[in-house]
Order: sequence, then structure tokens, then C-alpha cells
Amino acid sequence: MPDQPNPSPENPPRTPLLDRIERPADLRGLSIPELARAAEELRAETISAVSTTGGHLGAGLGVVELSVAIHAVFDTPRDKLIWDVGHQCYPHKILTGRRDRIRTLRAGGGLSGFTKRAESVYDPFGAAHSSTSISAGLGFAVARDLGAKDVGDVVCVIGDGSMSAGMAYEAMNNAGHLKTRLFVILNDNEMSIAPPVGAMSSYLSRLYAGEPFQDLYAAAKSAVNLLPGPLREGAKRARDLVKSAAVGGRLFEDLGFSYVGPIDGHDMEQLVSILRVAKARAHGPVLIHALTRKGKGYAPAERSADKYHGVSKFDVATGAQAKAPSNAPSYTRVFADSLIRQAQHDEKIVAVTAAMPDGTGLNLFAERFPDRCFDVGIAEQHGVTFCAGLAAAGMKPFCALYSTFLQRGYDQVVHDVAIQRLPVRFAIDRAGLVGADGPTHAGAFDIAFLANLPDFVVMAAADEAELVHMVATATAIDDRPSAFRFPRGEGEGVDMPERGEVLPIGKGRVLREGAGVAILSFGARLHEALRAAEALAPRGIRPTVADARFAKPLDRELILSLAARHDALITIEEGAVGGFGSHVAQLLAEEGVFDGGLRFRSMVFPDTFIDQDSPARMYAAAGMSAEHIEAKVLEVLGLARFGAVRA
Repeated sequence: MPDQPNPSPENPPRTPLLDRIERPADLRGLSIPELARAAEELRAETISAVSTTGGHLGAGLGVVELSVAIHAVFDTPRDKLIWDVGHQCYPHKILTGRRDRIRTLRAGGGLSGFTKRAESVYDPFGAAHSSTSISAGLGFAVARDLGAKDVGDVVCVIGDGSMSAGMAYEAMNNAGHLKTRLFVILNDNEMSIAPPVGAMSSYLSRLYAGEPFQDLYAAAKSAVNLLPGPLREGAKRARDLVKSAAVGGRLFEDLGFSYVGPIDGHDMEQLVSILRVAKARAHGPVLIHALTRKGKGYAPAERSADKYHGVSKFDVATGAQAKAPSNAPSYTRVFADSLIRQAQHDEKIVAVTAAMPDGTGLNLFAERFPDRCFDVGIAEQHGVTFCAGLAAAGMKPFCALYSTFLQRGYDQVVHDVAIQRLPVRFAIDRAGLVGADGPTHAGAFDIAFLANLPDFVVMAAADEAELVHMVATATAIDDRPSAFRFPRGEGEGVDMPERGEVLPIGKGRVLREGAGVAILSFGARLHEALRAAEALAPRGIRPTVADARFAKPLDRELILSLAARHDALITIEEGAVGGFGSHVAQLLAEEGVFDGGLRFRSMVFPDTFIDQDSPARMYAAAGMSAEHIEAKVLEVLGLARFGAVRA
């Protein structure tokens, strides 16, 4: 760190060398000591920036030296640098002409928290989900070989956690087969969001646990070169046998990659030297194995269990994060506590997540039931089918995933769960718009892609009390698959039930009786609808407000009753077109209700990806706040926003 230990927004770090770097080309004339100094200043600037914006801190701190070294050796942006996931890219953004905007990270109208093609020519491929970099990089490399202009070398940086996903191996297998020149840097910090799981983690641990072997292997390799020609082949086989015995296999080389490492990912001289040699000599795909430390250089991050993977604004001196006071529990905590209560009385309940135990609340479940909780790594496809097998064997699996990550396992949801009618219970966290993580993490599509599956029960919690009931309901559904969705963040502050009740399947509820227009909400916009109804009351407009609870099966009786008793019906959901409102419209059309003149509107997310902002502003941009619901009621009744009230 530079000689100013506790920078703050009012007292920014002193970065005289970094101040001279406006683009990566400015790094290429610096000496190794100067590059190391630039990395120290870059780390200080990253810490200072994220302290004011919040975001993914630990991952970026772990790749500071890598960021500097790659840009110093390779000719970016002609050489393509592709970051897997992209949450570690803040130092990269500072180096690539975006330093003046770095304190707008994850804010409305500011820099994305991930790589984004529309943001910079130095971001050749956008990402926010893991394990895509090698596939995309191979696409660039093959395009180059086929004559694509302005594509030089391709460098993919992928973490050890992302290497647990099958897609990474599919790409490596393909790259090894094609023998295309491609550089993959394995950023091995032994610390993804959660402790890495599986055989790959064990393999990497064995690989660098035997550090003395590296000296032995280097010596053996040098000795082979000194032998007479006829003896070299036998010596090479012996050397490879030593290597295989020492590190437990030659996985990367067997996939067709030249393997280099492990190397110290924080040693600038070693990094630059190896990258330069690899760039000069490589013919086919090369994997460079770099050992790094997540949160490197910032003591509070290094001490933290998750190495400050995601942080709110914080005090640089202490690491203390700013947290807004709240009287309501988070939806994630309510889910976890509810599932634990159910599991206390039902030993068949098991919980499964994909590398997100803390994010889904299953870390709490694991503390109570360690033998009944499974983290499958970044492998949603496997996780879904694993749950299908558990269900087929008579267990009661809860598959807890963010909505945006469930998308990666959709084929398995269809073929391995739905067609076989297996009672897997999907707990879908982060449903709807999620704020600073932006469109890549929004849960916009799960209603549409689940509700079109036969015999699938699809629920959405209107508030935290409803979520308790839906966990109980999912537990009781043992003859078909089910899902319940809930948003990110805190609940509404409603009274909580002592225990969950099993809801009647496919039945909604009316919360407010009115006349003229009915509002039928599916999910967490219900309380916005109630606020809109309160705002309309002084104008003499008294909407009926109902909670659908289920998108599949639909409450036909409730929907047809609302249609018969009102002039207009408005549905609301936190999802894209094709979901709940579309199913309601289909029912009304089949029943001939529209022939009677019913006016129908469906409030869904607009047909666009909504950029990051605060959740409230994102919902306003989507036209789904209480004020927008109020305006929709006036519009469907044929009244101007401030016009006269119909008698």
C-alpha cells in the first residue's frame, strides 16, 4: 500500500505513478519495480473507490498485480482480455480510462459492476455469470485465425471457483482439440464466494501443496536437455511419471494445454517474465496457474470469511460496513429459518445450493443439519438433476438458487424434474429487480419459464409472512415439482406467523373489497398495489385488491369472479411478459370474458434490460411503483391522471 494507510473520500490516497497512467499502453514502458509500485497505488485506489460505492472488493484486490502485468505485456485492446464473471474487474477499469468514473460503480447511470461491451473497447466480452470466459475466448481466437480484424492474442482469467463448472471443461476440451493459440490464466485463490468444493479443489490444493516438487520438476526438465538424444525420450517419460505421482495427475496437459505453474500471482517480476515468455513462445493453448490471495493488501478483507466478496460502503480504517437500520427481516433469512423449522420435524428434507450457501441462507441450515445440506459448486445443471435423484429416492429436496442462476439449469428442470413429475422444491431467491448488480442478476424470467411447464406449482410471496406459508406448502407438495419466489432485501415488516400453514393449492385471497376495477397481484408488488388503492380512495375510486399467490395452477374461480364483478382487471407481477398476466389473459380469452367488454391490463417488466440503480428507482423505471399502479387504474377507467372522478 502507498504510504497513506487510511485514505477516505475526503482524503484520497496519493497515487503519483497511477496518475500518469491513462490507458494500458502507459504501463508498457515501466520497469518491474515501477509496475509493482503502480500495483500498490492501484490497490489503494480500488479500496478507496469501493469504500464509497460498495461492491465486489475482495476479488478485485486479489488480481491487482495480474491486471497490471497482463496490460503491461499484452497489447490490449487489440489483444482481448476476458474476465470470467467480471466482478474482479474494478482495477482493470481504473487502468482502462475509467478511473474518473470509478466512484460511480453500480450506481444509476454509472459504471457497471461487471465487464460490459457497451462501456469500453477494453471490455471485449460482458459477463456476470461464471465459467464463460474460455468459451468466449476460444471464439475470439478462432475468429482471429479465420481472419477477423483487430483480434490479436486472447487472454482469459478464470477463478478456481468458476473452474468447478462443466462449461469451463467443455471449452478447454474444445480448445485442446483445436490447438488454437489461447492463454488461460487460472486465478487460484482457494476462495471463491464460498469455500470451493469438489475434486477440482482437491486437485489444485494438492498441486501447490507440494511446492518442493516444482524445484524438482524444473531440475529434471533441465537435466533432460543435457542428455544424449537416444536417452531423452526415456528420461521424458520418467520425468512425466514423477510429475504425475507428485501432483496427482496431468489434467490440464491431458486436455491439450501447455501447463505453466503454479506461480506467485502477486510477484510482479515473476508474472511479467512468465507472461512475456508465454506470449513469445506459445503455439497452442496455454494454462498459467497463478496463486493469489483474495482481499490481498487490505487487512479487514484478508481476515473476513468471504474476503469481502460483496460489501456495502465501509470505513477504510476499520473495515466497518455501513448498514441501514431495519425493523424487518430479510426474505433470505425468513426462508432459511422457515426451512430449518420444517426440517426439525421432517428428516427427509435436504437443501441444495450452487456455490451460494450464504447468499441463499443455507449456511444457517448447514449449521443445524450439516449432513442434509449440499453445496454442489458452480454447477446449477448438476444441482437440479442431483435434486431430481434425491426426490426419486424419496427425499424432499429444496433447491435454493437465485432466479438468474436457475436459468442455467432450465433444461434439467424440464427433462429431469418436470417430465418425471418429481417433487423438487425450488426456492427462488432474488426474484425481480435486484439493484446494483443490474440486469445480469435480475430475476425477470422464472415465472414465464416455469409456469409453462405442465403440473408445476408456481408461487410468489407477497411478503415475508407469506414466504413462511409457502415454505410449509412446498414441503407438503409431494406429488409434483413446485417453486416459490421471493425478492432480495428486507420484508414489509408485517406480523409473522408462529408457524407456516399449508396453503390451498391454486387459491388466492382478496385483501381489499372494492368496485369498478380489480388489481390482482402475483408476488411482492402487492403492498404497492395496496398503497395505490389508499391513494385513490380520496378520489372516490375503491379498487378491489387481491393476492393471486399462485401463477400455476391459476385460481380460476377468483379470476373469473373478479372479471364478472368489475369493469376492469389489472394484473401485476415482477417478471417479464409471458408470465402470470399472460396466463390470466389466456384463461379470460378461453372463457369468452373479453366478449363482455372487460378491460384488461397486465403490468410486467418492459421489454428491455434495466440497468443498475437502487431497487426503488429500477421499479420506477419499470413502471411498477405505487404511483404507476395508481396511474394504470385511472387509465383503464378512462380518467386522466388529475382528471375528474367518474360518478
